[in-house]
Amino acid sequence: MSTDYYQGADGDKAYDSYLMKRLLTYLRSYKLLVASALGLLLLVSVLGLSGPYLIKIAIDRHIHNKDMAGLTVIAAVYFLVMFLEFILRYWQIYLMQLTGQKVMFDLRRQLFSHLARMQVGFFTEQTIGGLISRLISDIEVLNEMFSAGLVAVFGDIAMLLGIMFMLLYMNWRLALVVFTVIPLIFYVTYLFRQKVRVSFRAIRQHTARISAFMQENLTGMSIIQVFNRQEKNFKQFDRLNNDYLEAYKQTIFYYAMFFPVVEFLGALSIALMLWYGGMQVIQKLITFGVLVAFIEYNQRFFRPIDDLMEKYNIFQSAMAAAERIFKLLDTPATIRDAPNSTPWPGLRQEISFQNLSFAYNGEDFILKDINLRIKKGEKLAVVGLTGSGKTTLVGLLHRFYEAQSGRVLLDGIDIRNISLHDLRQHTAVILQEPFIFSGSVCDNIRLGRTDIPMDKIIWAAHQANAHDFIQQFADGYRHELKERGADLSAGQKQLLTFARALVFDPQILILDEATSNIDSQTEGLIQDALDKILQDRTCIVIAHRLATIQKMERIIVMDKGQIKEEGNHQQLLQQNGLYAKLYRLQFTV
Repeated sequence: MSTDYYQGADGDKAYDSYLMKRLLTYLRSYKLLVASALGLLLLVSVLGLSGPYLIKIAIDRHIHNKDMAGLTVIAAVYFLVMFLEFILRYWQIYLMQLTGQKVMFDLRRQLFSHLARMQVGFFTEQTIGGLISRLISDIEVLNEMFSAGLVAVFGDIAMLLGIMFMLLYMNWRLALVVFTVIPLIFYVTYLFRQKVRVSFRAIRQHTARISAFMQENLTGMSIIQVFNRQEKNFKQFDRLNNDYLEAYKQTIFYYAMFFPVVEFLGALSIALMLWYGGMQVIQKLITFGVLVAFIEYNQRFFRPIDDLMEKYNIFQSAMAAAERIFKLLDTPATIRDAPNSTPWPGLRQEISFQNLSFAYNGEDFILKDINLRIKKGEKLAVVGLTGSGKTTLVGLLHRFYEAQSGRVLLDGIDIRNISLHDLRQHTAVILQEPFIFSGSVCDNIRLGRTDIPMDKIIWAAHQANAHDFIQQFADGYRHELKERGADLSAGQKQLLTFARALVFDPQILILDEATSNIDSQTEGLIQDALDKILQDRTCIVIAHRLATIQKMERIIVMDKGQIKEEGNHQQLLQQNGLYAKLYRLQFTV
């Protein structure tokens, strides 16, 4: 379905109907649970309807006739009915809460799985806080609808219809007096529904903005404090918070108006009932028990109306949340496997970039007509000024992005015809900013691959010169690292990522500024680890620090998205071009 539909401009009714039908598909796997909960709820409604009628019988047949034995029986029956209602209501609530949690479990899995398949470029266009808001708070709103709102609506409707039937059955004239307020209730409900719809949509949007702002600020708190931006950021948050408050105040206003009006109409109904019903009691057209039962039913009549409005609150909030969730789920992954992907066992001959051009936006090309061949086992360095396209080039090799023109070939096969699993199984990348997950040292090296034995993990750590500092932890390889590796130095993080690359034994290894943030003491360890890692692998090393790539077999120099120079270190110095200029800038005092 086109994402244009999510604007909701062409009829909110049809729009909500589409969202609701789609939400209901998640209940297909739990039909038995839903049917059981619905059946129990209908039984609860029937039992609830019997209470006022039992009171009528008690007054007219037993209290009026001073029949204590009959009154005792009716009291016992009333107690048993209410106790049975309690038992059935417990199981009904339990089943619906269980169903809601199961549906949320499925929806979270689907949403997270969808995000995991999205291309890297998608996450640069989205706020992380907004995505987290969808995965947690929006889904929690849907949980409230499934567990507390969906089936309960049928119970409320059944209760309303049942009460109307009982009132008409006991005395149709008095029932019509009670029903005179119903058109007013429907009109007030219609106005309320129209006003509150827009407010709920705005609330969800402001919630996402606050989540995104909080995620960004908590992640960058050290920078905020260093540059004394606390007050400025607080003012920004205050504006976002105030926008959220104003959106919610609109909803509060409508609810503050609606419920007192419904209660007033209920009081009006009782007043009319007492006036007209009282006259009928005096004239002996109805019994006193009928009037009492009418008052009881009248109070129960307005309770499901209040509940339905609460459910409407839940449904409107759920529709706003569903809109955001489905819009995300309907955003297709632009980078995915071709229908007939070619199995790829790994690199046998060469990597080839042919007439490759790429732009992140429009015609603003980052890479322009790149032609490059890298033989299997070759060690290639890529250098150039910031923004010259180095990282973009290797990103295309990983299929993080798709080129607008040209091809990337592996052994003559277009990478778009190779499955992403096969492609990434044989490649690895070590970034300038190593990412450390929460969990043990061991789990960070093998990344959940339980088939990798412990001795191979220890071997990889030894090769990467990470074993010594790991052994300094009391729990060694079982040591639980803090979030983003906060208890590790920059060098230790990088050594762990080297061990991670080694344990997966990739054929193609890419180092993207992997040694740029390392202190001099750690640099020796990393350089030694690099010598081991680069052996028997096809390597592409992106570097600003030319000292780290002087021994590379071949160096290409990029500038403004094009390859300007090519050769080894000595050849490039003799050309006296851009590489020689960069070299002199770094090494001339």
